Amino acid sequence: QVQLMESGGGSAQTGGSLRLSCVASGRGISNRAMGWFRRAPGNEREFVGAITPDGVVTYYADSVKGRFTVSRDNSKDTMYLQMNSLKPEDTAVYYCASRYILRKNVYYTSQNDYDTWGQGTQVTVSS
Repeated sequence: QVQLMESGGGSAQTGGSLRLSCVASGRGISNRAMGWFRRAPGNEREFVGAITPDGVVTYYADSVKGRFTVSRDNSKDTMYLQMNSLKPEDTAVYYCASRYILRKNVYYTSQNDYDTWGQGTQVTVSS
């Protein structure tokens, strides 16, 4: 059993930066593909970025590509989302997700592929 908890959310100005953290407890994340999702008010939860269990490969939604970076430190059981050049459209609740998998070279973009979720952290970007 693993529990995920996001932190680092808050308010930022357009063009600013925030870094979100997702810390796992109970079990480590070395055998888990990890991902970030977000849900804006009135919208469905959407994919943001994902990273393979070994941290070698990342993949991003077109809406954040070039601005956001997913990384992980398995020794700290932590995944990060560095958000730069923030826009008001980035305002959302951001969720950390993981999926247990023994393969080290896989990532997932569908929320249906993940088995564990954090509670979410609010990010608000104002102009």
